[in-house]
Amino acid sequence: MAVVASVQNLSKIYRKPGTNVEVAALRSINLEFIEGEYTAIMGASGSGKSTLMNIIGCLDQSTSGSYVLGGVDISKLEDDELSEIRSRRIGFIFQNFNLIQQLTVLENLEVPMFYLGYSPAQRRARAMELAEKVGLADRVDHRPMQLSGGQQQRVCIARSLVNNPLILLGDEPTGALDSKTGEQILTIFEELVANGVTVILVTHDPKVGERCQRVIRLQDGAVVSDVRQDRTFVKREIEATLT
Repeated sequence: MAVVASVQNLSKIYRKPGTNVEVAALRSINLEFIEGEYTAIMGASGSGKSTLMNIIGCLDQSTSGSYVLGGVDISKLEDDELSEIRSRRIGFIFQNFNLIQQLTVLENLEVPMFYLGYSPAQRRARAMELAEKVGLADRVDHRPMQLSGGQQQRVCIARSLVNNPLILLGDEPTGALDSKTGEQILTIFEELVANGVTVILVTHDPKVGERCQRVIRLQDGAVVSDVRQDRTFVKREIEATLT
């Protein structure tokens, strides 16, 4: 399988404001992410997992080392170029959904496509396709506050797919959900992976890690284990049971 993203000798140093004190958030990280693989990045608070996620998502840049995404060396890009990469090659799913409350499901899905230059007809057709994909075809005219937490997270998953991303990143995507709804969201991730999507989740939940094919553990900014688990997902269309 193809390598879609890799980090080599990646380090991130923060300097405490007003001092000369430096804190190493990441220390010489070396990782490769394979197309269609389902990965959990785990570790205690302060282990560096969120910093690593931010760099992989092009929300931050490393102090040293390299990050290559889809053959492009991200560490050499300017801010405008990073923004372009984020919008076209990366999908994001957040714990707190980050939906626009004044907009309907369909409109929330159309927003990123507006910035990608889709025509109104293309936006509407793609938004409907994705809403159907995650089981929300009958909720497209609802606003976020009219949806359950699980339904809102499905909107986020659909939104993350509008650009057919190289990688899909989730920051504690089940953290705000009850256990049953969280299970349903993880099943959607598994179905996406079975269809070739590369999914990387930051999580503190061992139950999420158990569902993934690969678990990377960080401690004090360094990788302390990188284990692939025997998990195979059957390719099929997403079947989202509404809650």
